[in-house]
Amino acid sequence: MNFSNIKAVIPARYGSSRLPGKPLLLIRGKPMFWHVAQRCVEAGINVDNIIIATDDQRILDEAKGLSLAASMTSKDHQSGTDRINEVACNLSWPLETLVINVQGDEPLIPATLISSVANYALKNPSCSIATAVTSSIDYDSFINPNVVKAILGSEGRVLYFTRSPSPFNRGNEMDTSLAYRHIGIYAYTVESLNSLCSYPVAPLENYEKLEQLRALSNGLTIGTCIFDKQLPHGVDTLNDYETIKEIMEKE
Repeated sequence: MNFSNIKAVIPARYGSSRLPGKPLLLIRGKPMFWHVAQRCVEAGINVDNIIIATDDQRILDEAKGLSLAASMTSKDHQSGTDRINEVACNLSWPLETLVINVQGDEPLIPATLISSVANYALKNPSCSIATAVTSSIDYDSFINPNVVKAILGSEGRVLYFTRSPSPFNRGNEMDTSLAYRHIGIYAYTVESLNSLCSYPVAPLENYEKLEQLRALSNGLTIGTCIFDKQLPHGVDTLNDYETIKEIMEKE
């Protein structure tokens, strides 16, 4: 597939509650967001179409010093989606432009995951949003509320996202054969992105603390590609950073 017109936006907020300044943490002499951008390049996205979306001048300056496009956004955004929408509006991207939301704290995100979601979005334009799931979910993860489950209908269409163990096999409660773990990467057109960000917080979104339920609550369709290759952990804590830094510095 041709990715020449696809944009990848990497939200890089400075003020993480668990690890302030996270985007600027160095791995092999480069800040974390730089490594995420490299994964996007490896996925086939033109480096000129990769934008670091930040709320901090230090991150903006560092990105530009590394020859990456960057855009300053509001400090008041509650989500990466809202930050990406501001970038799309500020840069006047056409409504049909496809945008990939790649989280800025996953320096080991597989390039094949990014390209898989991009391919799915291009092949399924009827879906408002594209994302990814994995069927590699054990029972402990199934019952863990920190692991988000996606309930799928036909052709990979999402019926619901939940923290609960679902769907539940009434005849065999240990069965997870129809359970899918959600992977937090998204693709949407600017038009769908604008629509999503125009809606207020939905009751179900607030209830489960899952932003993607805003889309489903307002009738936007979400399609999924299944990605069952190994998924490395992102950086949420200092321990995560030290672990991933050690892994990457051995490569």
